Amino acid sequence: MSFVEAEIASQPELWARAAELADSPAVAGALPPIGARVAVVGCGTSLYMARAWAALREAAGHGETDAFAASEFPPTRTYDHVLAITRSGTTTEILRLLSTLSATTTGTSTVITTGADLPATREARQSVLLPFADEQSVVQTRFATSTLALLRAHLGDDLSAAISDARSELDRTVPTAAVGQRQFSFLGRGWTVGLAEEAALKSREAAQAWTEAYPAMEFRHGPISVVDEGSLVWIFGAAPDGLVDQITQTGALVVTSDADPMAHLVGAQRLAVALAQSRGLDPDAPRNLTRSIVLSDA
Repeated sequence: MSFVEAEIASQPELWARAAELADSPAVAGALPPIGARVAVVGCGTSLYMARAWAALREAAGHGETDAFAASEFPPTRTYDHVLAITRSGTTTEILRLLSTLSATTTGTSTVITTGADLPATREARQSVLLPFADEQSVVQTRFATSTLALLRAHLGDDLSAAISDARSELDRTVPTAAVGQRQFSFLGRGWTVGLAEEAALKSREAAQAWTEAYPAMEFRHGPISVVDEGSLVWIFGAAPDGLVDQITQTGALVVTSDADPMAHLVGAQRLAVALAQSRGLDPDAPRNLTRSIVLSDA
């Protein structure tokens, strides 16, 4: 079994631990309070979790929340709280941003990462640590979803259904028909757009697959032109009226689920691993990637 397969399988238990951690006064005090104007930042997978949580937080009425790639943080904007997500705690763009923020006197910053002795924890004013969710695989799965579980619990979400749905997802066999497709589109609405982007990234990283991600209502505005009988369209959450029928008419295979979308992401992670294995690739060692992007100052 690859590292990433074991890490995918561990997620339900880790989500429960993350939800419990969210109730800790120290953790709750480090996360943005209701009413704060918040920016949440990340790179790669962490960016997509940031986008998902930003949409969830605003929808829950907790306050204006923007999500940015760390390299694209707008320096002219003022926020009460900046939340950074980084598994490695060493990503250059995150460290540069936190260093800039620490030099200002307005607002505060919190990093969610995996260890107390990492550079990011020294740059941020506060930290939330998820060492139990750290990973050996380059391809990130459980740290990202455990972070989202923590943040959902902080908003007051009951994750018991998501955890149960994820366990059920892990008991299923990845459909052979899905693995046999050549092109993959992932769609979402609201907070699940971030999950769709993450699902596309997983198959792109692990299996070098042709993947795309869009807001579901945007799919008719051009992207549907690329799908055919060799395509899979994976929809997170409820599909817009008529969209499944329209996609089915192209010959594409459509995957939907009534499960919690975060549990449905587990299925997409497993698809990425199955695709890699079917292509003779090692899902723990994606081409041209490392566990953390550390850039030279030059």
